Amino acid sequence: MIVSLRGKLIESALFQCVIECAGVGYGVNIPITTSEKLPKLGEEVRLFVCQIFREDDQSLYGFADRETREFFKLIVEKVSGIGPGTALKLLSRFDLPQLKTAIAVGDLATISKTPGIGKKTAERLIVELKDKMDVPASAGVSLLGKNGVPETSSSSSAQADAIAALVALGFAANVADKAVRAAAAKAGSEATAEILIRAALSQ
Repeated sequence: MIVSLRGKLIESALFQCVIECAGVGYGVNIPITTSEKLPKLGEEVRLFVCQIFREDDQSLYGFADRETREFFKLIVEKVSGIGPGTALKLLSRFDLPQLKTAIAVGDLATISKTPGIGKKTAERLIVELKDKMDVPASAGVSLLGKNGVPETSSSSSAQADAIAALVALGFAANVADKAVRAAAAKAGSEATAEILIRAALSQ
């Protein structure tokens, strides 16, 4: 069972990266909240990994810290109707403290805004995990957390990447385009794709 990887980052995208360890490249699925914390290509990186086995597939899911990995496993193992892909979308939309707080206070409306998470699934998530949250029930929820600051790209390229990422998360193309344009107007021309995605998701 692979539980962590340390090696050279040789490929990087919003939802996946490749880490080379002892000459072997490992493809790892990652949430946006981990993607925005990755170093430059060629630099060393460490990810905490969860290995998921299926009948015809085995995949690696990586996270910047152990706590997020354990929470990902908790979602997948304890909440019926939520698989690894949907859990990754949740952890792309929210930082871990934000997601825990939303569950702790029973914020159904906030959680159900995540693509792939309907009202009933959000209810199951809250019912199954609410008592396991280590945050005070009186805490507030902030959808837009701290933005990572990886290398900046051109404005048009960042917007295109952000739109593609939102479509991959389940948004209609026209809705994604409108949300990213609005986010770019607020965030400015130097905003990275990750910043635009997080801002668009918070609208």
